[in-house]
Amino acid sequence: MGAGSSVPGRRRHERRRRGGNESTAVMGWWIRLRACMSSRSTPTPARPSNDADDTTIYRGRNFTAMEVRRGGGYLQNPPRMSNAQSILASPAVGEEVNVAIQIRQFTYNELKGATRNFRTDNFLGVGGFGRVHKGWIDENGTSPARPGTGLVVAVKTLSYEGPQGHDEWVAEVHYLRNLRHPHLVKLIGYCIEGRHRQLVYEFMSGGSLENHLFRSQTSIPWSTRLKVMLGAAKGLTFLHEGLQSPVIFRDFKTSNILLDAEFNAKLSDFGLAIDGPEGDKTHVSTRVVGTYGYAAPEYVMTGHLTSMSDVYSFGVVLLEVLTGKKAMDKNRPEGEQNLVEWARPYTRDRQLFHRLIDPRLGSRFSITGAQKLVRLAHDCLSLDPKARPAMSSVVQTLEPILGLHDMATSTSFYRNVQSERAAMLFSSPPPPVGTSASTSTTPSRTPAMLNSPQQQQLASRRRSVSNSPGHGHVSQLLQRPRGGAIA
Repeated sequence: MGAGSSVPGRRRHERRRRGGNESTAVMGWWIRLRACMSSRSTPTPARPSNDADDTTIYRGRNFTAMEVRRGGGYLQNPPRMSNAQSILASPAVGEEVNVAIQIRQFTYNELKGATRNFRTDNFLGVGGFGRVHKGWIDENGTSPARPGTGLVVAVKTLSYEGPQGHDEWVAEVHYLRNLRHPHLVKLIGYCIEGRHRQLVYEFMSGGSLENHLFRSQTSIPWSTRLKVMLGAAKGLTFLHEGLQSPVIFRDFKTSNILLDAEFNAKLSDFGLAIDGPEGDKTHVSTRVVGTYGYAAPEYVMTGHLTSMSDVYSFGVVLLEVLTGKKAMDKNRPEGEQNLVEWARPYTRDRQLFHRLIDPRLGSRFSITGAQKLVRLAHDCLSLDPKARPAMSSVVQTLEPILGLHDMATSTSFYRNVQSERAAMLFSSPPPPVGTSASTSTTPSRTPAMLNSPQQQQLASRRRSVSNSPGHGHVSQLLQRPRGGAIA
């Protein structure tokens, strides 16, 4: 420690460093929070400490214990953030980026009024951070507005009983205060008053991708799924390649992809985001956080974090969009509960890609586009991080697929897929590629289960299909691809 630091102060500093680089970074967010919220463009000297006997050193500067405990509330101009003043436009995305936008500071009573005292009919959802309510505020200020007037917002309230806390709240302000992009959710303001910690965002009327995929009664059309994934990919590309100092999102999943009325996707929830490696560094060493089923295996095993960890998570979400299945679901049969492990054999074999297509899509999907998406998911989910594509390459792969119109409707390929699915209704699911049928743990359907006339009719159809020469040979059609086979 530097001069003027006591042993207790050093011990407190060491406790903050036990979590590795991330804990140091989080402490940096605390003491840099006031800089994020200040509109000043030129730095001024920090106010000298009034408690020289109990200080903490961060990046060569002394801060009092009170300043650290209060999250930098008494610092007039702490160290400048790496991305705050030096954001570059991403050539891969080619969209306008605004930097250092002024955000509003709300009082708790103003947000109570905006949400009508957080009424249940304004409740939008709950996550690891806390509860989210819909509200209305003045378009140019912080005053509450009548429902249906002013600016519609989403107010997220930190729950101290939840898994996230003040550190994540600071991280959200840190990044969203200084990063603006068409595919990042817009932070309008914040509230820090006593124990209250709240964030005010633009209202995303389409909800989350998770709700549309897994909780909606209607299926998302093929073109909409592509549009959402392309928008999310552009958001990650900006974070990885559009900044002088890259940012790793670290919690990419369907619930953190929000949609507007036109299904434009925006990344939300930056509580776990972290600055990526710079210079000669190849990774960031940090404790493992995130959501099980989405985290890259090398990150889980070693704590080494790179932008390729986000690419892996993108591959998981791409599989969810293709299959309509959750990344983890213990209600599925054994061997299918982990989506990536179940799907991996089918991503490697171009003759089996159709088994990954969400049945709710029916025939309304592009055969060539589906093949390319399965191949892209395979590359993103590579166990070798260096073999995964950069997000800019992912964007380049997705963009042309939007223009493909070789839909599966009324093709012999799709008729064979239908026949195979009908046959699978009354037999055990096909074992994973490379395993024998005898190892399958799912029991076959028995004649006693075929009670209704409809089931008997389907069983009769299955028998006629199984006796036909073309049954079970969907792959024969794929041996003659129509210009879009997986390379």
